[in-house]
Amino acid sequence: MIPPPTNIGSKARRSEARARGKLRGIGIANPIEIAGGPVASPNPEFARVEISPAGKIRIHVGSMDSGQGHGTAFRQIIADRLGLDTEDMEIVTGDTHEVPRGTGTFGSRTLAAAGGAIWAAADTIIERLKEHATARLEAHRSEIVFEHGIYRVDGRNRAVSFAQIMAEQAGPVSAETFVSNEGATFPNGCHICEVEVDPETGHVELVAYSVVDDVGHMVNPLLVKGQITGGVAQGLGQALMENAVYDPHSGQLLSATFMDYAMPRAADMPGVEVVGYPVPTKQNPLGVKGAGEAGTVGALSAVMSAVSDALRPFGVRHLDMPVTPDRIWRCLKTQPVKEPSA
Repeated sequence: MIPPPTNIGSKARRSEARARGKLRGIGIANPIEIAGGPVASPNPEFARVEISPAGKIRIHVGSMDSGQGHGTAFRQIIADRLGLDTEDMEIVTGDTHEVPRGTGTFGSRTLAAAGGAIWAAADTIIERLKEHATARLEAHRSEIVFEHGIYRVDGRNRAVSFAQIMAEQAGPVSAETFVSNEGATFPNGCHICEVEVDPETGHVELVAYSVVDDVGHMVNPLLVKGQITGGVAQGLGQALMENAVYDPHSGQLLSATFMDYAMPRAADMPGVEVVGYPVPTKQNPLGVKGAGEAGTVGALSAVMSAVSDALRPFGVRHLDMPVTPDRIWRCLKTQPVKEPSA
């Protein structure tokens, strides 16, 4: 089937879908959430950074990467701050002998909390080596400025890299921190979803999905896009299909395996358009806000609103998640017969 043009207004797209026997609806959600809280007492995180004279780095951190790409972001923080190669970095997590304490990965806190701790440890090392840079540059300590891996004399064309200063050390340099950020962050954004419903079967198809999200400074925009797209997929699953079904007589769970419990697949997802609108926060030195749940919190209401909008001409005013084809079909059959208008 040839998809309808996207350069026409929503009313025209609705009419075009009606001509094909489909009900088209649009949903808009403007979510805002709290991340890294609670506000009054944010949880601290541990980090230790060890650097050898050859530039080899071990980053010990109390939050673990379980597929979100935190290890990549941690490396980028050190690379951007100290001007060192990410390939010479090793991330150490989940080993209580090597990492004596930590708070963990939850609540979209990791990059702000663990990233902030890594930044603080790097800052300690920068300050520790500033005396060496001062001697090398023949300047007063107060004149030394550090930016992107370079010690330089403010106002003069004299500089030396962090790597050069580190190479002159007699042995490894390390620093560790267990710090809290100033407070929680509040990622926010806008989700717009369009669906088409087949009134004969109740099947819902997502035909377009766009997200504009403010998750603060994006250390790695590609990882952010992946996080948000994955969150949209999770919200889509909860809104349209994921359901724990029990036998009404015995109480036996009937959807106990993935043969019976529906989850979204690639064919259920449209190409999600994700646009960043970063407004850095002042709650942590990186300016980052949480991104872990950013896709899901907007997807639930955006998808449900789009389905409700598609069925609105039929007088449908309420549907519970998940809006399975069966629920939609039964709902349409029980509504008074109306001629839907555009």
